[in-house]
Amino acid sequence: MHIPDGLLDAKTWGTAWVLGGAALAYGATKTRERLQERQVPFMGVMAAFIFAAQMVNFPIAGGTSGHLLGAVLAAILLGPWTASIIMATILALQAFVFLDGGVTALGANILNMAVVAPFAGYWTYRLIQRVWNNRTGTLVATFSAAWFSVVLAAGACAFELAFSGMVPLRVVLPAMLGWHVLIGIGEAVITTVVVGYLTQVRADLVYETAKV
Repeated sequence: MHIPDGLLDAKTWGTAWVLGGAALAYGATKTRERLQERQVPFMGVMAAFIFAAQMVNFPIAGGTSGHLLGAVLAAILLGPWTASIIMATILALQAFVFLDGGVTALGANILNMAVVAPFAGYWTYRLIQRVWNNRTGTLVATFSAAWFSVVLAAGACAFELAFSGMVPLRVVLPAMLGWHVLIGIGEAVITTVVVGYLTQVRADLVYETAKV
């Protein structure tokens, strides 16, 4: 899902930089307002965990693999705005140090994985948990939110590639969604296991006090 340099035209990556940058600027303000002091060290731990977990690939099919995105995991544990900051930091580090994702495309990658993914997943989680407010509902909400976040972020990536004239939408959208529907299952399993464990043993660290 990390878009490299050269796949987006100037109007697309420029627009994505503006939208992604504006979201992060507002997110930094909201994070300062809402993040409690005791959660600051946890924010660093979460960023390190997601960064390391993204290095571990799990097999999908046909020789392909996926890895944890981590947007919903961070959003449930620390809130969606803080998750955006964490994900953007990881994406910037990957782009500038590890050359994983282009610098010109960084705005688009931030928009997809640090804005669309955490917020789409977070509100999916909140919606399900409101109507299914017990521990089973929490786990189902987490699984669904994590899966949906990956699929929607992949869809956003497909639209950006199509808007750039790189490949027709009718080709790129099914291709992106087809693989990420499968990758999303791995994302959902990992996220549900971690959230389920932390809400049992350290519910005080969780932004959404999901322990029921």
